[in-house]
Amino acid sequence: MSYKLYAWYQGMLTSLRNQKGQGMVEYGLILALVAVVAITALTTLGKNVGTVLNNVGANIK
Repeated sequence: MSYKLYAWYQGMLTSLRNQKGQGMVEYGLILALVAVVAITALTTLGKNVGTVLNNVGANIK
């Protein structure tokens, strides 16, 4: 009886370890996607934002 309980316990631990690893991979993929979107947005809008800030600075003087 105790062998079955031990086997079940080991199976649950293995299952939990596998799920944690899967979660880390998912978080890594989401982080990579956010980084790509942020880099693309900054590259595309970078000059426009700089121009707007320069205009605001010039009008404040």
